Amino acid sequence: MKKKPLILLSNDDGYQAEGILVLRKAIKRLGAVVVVAPDQQRSAASHSITLHSPLRIENPEKDLYLVSGTPTDCVILAVHEILNSPPDLILSGINHGPNLGDDVHYSGTVSAAYEGGIMGIPSIAFSLAMNERGRFDTAAHFAMRITKKVLKEGLPKGIILNVNIPDLPISKIKGCAFTKQGKRDYGDIVVEKVDPKGRKYYWIGGNENGFEDIPNSDCNAIRAGKVSITPLKVDITDVDALKSISSWRI
Repeated sequence: MKKKPLILLSNDDGYQAEGILVLRKAIKRLGAVVVVAPDQQRSAASHSITLHSPLRIENPEKDLYLVSGTPTDCVILAVHEILNSPPDLILSGINHGPNLGDDVHYSGTVSAAYEGGIMGIPSIAFSLAMNERGRFDTAAHFAMRITKKVLKEGLPKGIILNVNIPDLPISKIKGCAFTKQGKRDYGDIVVEKVDPKGRKYYWIGGNENGFEDIPNSDCNAIRAGKVSITPLKVDITDVDALKSISSWRI
């Protein structure tokens, strides 16, 4: 009998988030699934790791581990401490909200997949482009299809997939698009407030003003009602720029 693939599942919204619960249930039929996720909300953790305080692991049930750290911490501890062997595939998500364009630089969801890519493990980040209550059934449906394809075909070394799914019924999705990274417009990213004592305080986030209209981008695909599949490189060297600046005399 063929051995089931070992699938590591993580996220940045925490182990109790609807997205990871739905994804865990959906992909159980594809392999042996182990969840190693943050013990609390860790959105926008980017690729941060915890170096100056100890990390703790809880194991409340079989194949579920809670980590007192970031999504990247979760992947590192899973591969080097929790699992008996490296996973065949790492999945991150389903994120509660899109990870489009510049979002990938801030996203803990995408960074968990990036960490897998650095380790040479095929990895996929899934995000649902929702605002409030989302259609996680749609996201899980396409996550299943894409996961099955990657398990069969594999991924090129040093490449991860960033997948964004429109918040629509399955019947309304207009197919899948293979896209490039778009460009987000975050508007006024810092919001200033005043507390009851007249002291100023700040929230980073602001209002999202949309995104640039770039053909074949992840942003445009979502706007068109398509699932966006964007290959991202672990090696972020700009080869064209390298050729250009190599002529500089410094």
